[in-house]
Amino acid sequence: MFYKILDSLDKKYNIEHAQAHCDVPCGIYDPAPAQIAALTVVRMMDLMAGLQGGDDKGKTDYHNSMSRYIAVKEEHAEKAKHEIRVIWGDYFKKDKHPNVDDLVQKIMQLGSKCRQTADRESGLAFVEAINEFASIFWETKGVATKRAKAPYAPALEMVYPNL
Repeated sequence: MFYKILDSLDKKYNIEHAQAHCDVPCGIYDPAPAQIAALTVVRMMDLMAGLQGGDDKGKTDYHNSMSRYIAVKEEHAEKAKHEIRVIWGDYFKKDKHPNVDDLVQKIMQLGSKCRQTADRESGLAFVEAINEFASIFWETKGVATKRAKAPYAPALEMVYPNL
């Protein structure tokens, strides 16, 4: 009720709205760190798969490399999830973007699956879901996007602002 009264006063007197979406309010959000983190997850999965062949499984170097790849995969899957949660929680408004909630839920589940497994298909789905999120984000800013391959391994197609 209170918000309806304020909304009607805003319309009647043409009051300009402030646009602050975070506690600071900096207004600086970008899905790129989540996209890079998701690419890193797939890259670590690829490196892990590359270690599977061969007779080095009993050697210290194998265990060292594998444990490092796993740790980085876990860290970056969680980083991607964190970055998406921050933008979703601080920037998106449910009444304006109702479909984003389902997409964020999908991203969270895929990120968890990437942490639990080394399934590359889950990693690719994670990257693509975050790309979809990035497209929606840039659309809210009125910025056109383009798709291009990342300039580093695993060279997956990414969504970039077309500036």
